[in-house]
Amino acid sequence: MIDLKKLREDPEFFRWALRHKNRDPGLVDRVLVLDRAWRAVQHRLDELRAQQNRLSEEVPRLSGEERQHRIRQLRELAASIREAEQEVRARREELDRVLLQLPNPPHPSVPAGADERDNVPVRYWGAKPQFDFPPRDHIELGLALGILDFERAASTSGTRFYFLRGDGVRLQLALTHFAVDFLVSEGFVPVYPPTLVRSRVVLGAMGGVELDEQMVYRVAQDDLCLIGTSEHPLVAMHMDEVLDAEQLPMRYVGVSTCYRREAGTYGRESRGLYRVHQFEKVEMVSFAHPDRSWEEHEYLVSLEERLVQQLGLPYRVVLICGGDLGDPAAKKYDLEVWMPGRGDYGETHSCSNCTDFQARRFGIRFREGGRTDYVHTLNGTALAMTRTLLALLENYQQPDGSVRIPQALVPYTGFEVLRPVR
Repeated sequence: MIDLKKLREDPEFFRWALRHKNRDPGLVDRVLVLDRAWRAVQHRLDELRAQQNRLSEEVPRLSGEERQHRIRQLRELAASIREAEQEVRARREELDRVLLQLPNPPHPSVPAGADERDNVPVRYWGAKPQFDFPPRDHIELGLALGILDFERAASTSGTRFYFLRGDGVRLQLALTHFAVDFLVSEGFVPVYPPTLVRSRVVLGAMGGVELDEQMVYRVAQDDLCLIGTSEHPLVAMHMDEVLDAEQLPMRYVGVSTCYRREAGTYGRESRGLYRVHQFEKVEMVSFAHPDRSWEEHEYLVSLEERLVQQLGLPYRVVLICGGDLGDPAAKKYDLEVWMPGRGDYGETHSCSNCTDFQARRFGIRFREGGRTDYVHTLNGTALAMTRTLLALLENYQQPDGSVRIPQALVPYTGFEVLRPVR
């Protein structure tokens, strides 16, 4: 939830923020109208309580008919206060419901734009592989190597599921250990979080008023959701806590299975491993001081780049435009790796500074010099296994259908080449 006090003081900034994220700036005016109505009722309630206190103080000094009259007045006041309290709650709930629709304002450096076509590449790294043979995509390679099975997974679970088998499993475990070791060396604390969380956790992390049923798998009878990223439980891990400013930044690396419904998405991005319902992911989350969160954001992006560079995968870093920026993020970079099977770059990483947006929804503060304020929360992909496997298979393929293993992973895999099944 955004800072209501700041919205009152500078509504035009929030109108700009909504326009920059391609949202209705009229939401600001709705908030202001509801805020005035709520404060008017709250003021009336405060006056009734003050009057009740004054009359209550007089009762012990009175006697006879005058005392009985005051008692009748107090009973009438009590009934009026109960009615006013109910109206205050109703007005506040109505106000909060609109406030929860407001996204986090974007940072001034976020470019204007309507959708992903307006995102801005900011740098490139690595040379795209040049093949002297017809390259295969990861689906064909994975089937020939005997590590991917989409057909049997479709029988057991439906479309967009897969069996990962044999040395493919060892390669995925190697990627996980490689990423975790790298981040632990940078001071991150590893965490296996719950993969089922309360719906309020998903809403607190993602924004909005209601769950996006197109994206989230829900266990309605238990009010639980399967996580789409370990960012959600990791950020919520400190809900309603006051952290020590000297502990910041607090950095975690989460290892989890992730689940996404991805309803309504079609086309080439839904083929193979690129967009699936279940996948493994290593995720970075940081709780930072507001004065240093932008520096922290660039640091997390640099870690993503170092990981991908060690894997030798060519990539570009893209700055996300306002129209493609989700509710929680004030600024976001995507890292897109070259995928020969697509003939294009494909997103493998994202890194967002959510400033105080999630912290306000979760009540996460820090204490410094006798005052408290909201922390800033940041998240970034270390490695998403399906898309990393896709990129490794396609970029490191050989003419005979084998796939070389990047040197950084060999100590973890124990082998240097994936070979086709004969």
